[in-house]
Amino acid sequence: MIHINSETTFSLENTLFSFALESEAAEVFEGQNVVFTGIGKVNAAYELTKAIQQQKPSLIINLGTAGSNYFAKGEVICCTRFVQRDMDVRGLGFKLYETPLSGVPPLLVYGLEMDGLKVGICGTGDSFEMGHSETIYNVVDMEAYSLALIAMKENIPFLCLKYISDGADDNAAEDWTEQVHKAAVAYGKLLKILK
Repeated sequence: MIHINSETTFSLENTLFSFALESEAAEVFEGQNVVFTGIGKVNAAYELTKAIQQQKPSLIINLGTAGSNYFAKGEVICCTRFVQRDMDVRGLGFKLYETPLSGVPPLLVYGLEMDGLKVGICGTGDSFEMGHSETIYNVVDMEAYSLALIAMKENIPFLCLKYISDGADDNAAEDWTEQVHKAAVAYGKLLKILK
């Protein structure tokens, strides 16, 4: 069983774990229902949609690495709000981060909170952010917004956990390379997959 909070548990057998990269899952998640989406919003949307059609999960858990200059390296943060940080159509009169004519507000609120974890706002975009200065979001990744949006549209409960691997600063690339292998172990212990 996956225990999310005092009121919410799901069967492990019908849970779909979504990672961008195999290195974020390592051998910890072997034998589980896993989809590796690849990097970026388009890849993530495509692969998750295919996996939903094939597996019809009762819960989607997005796990991966992320940058933050707000949370400390090594922390696992539960993201329940999402911003598409590279959506900017202000020139046509829309708000920053708003997808025109979508009916979705710039700040997408969708996801479960997990007991014992800090809650963050994830800014998703198709760039590896190395100079984070925006304040509307405090976690930076490249897939979560699209995954949360699809889970919401498909009415599937969604849990998004991000292992902070770097400071989204000029050391981000080096820090990510050093930290990525630690994410799977942290998730395995937290979700009680790894004893």
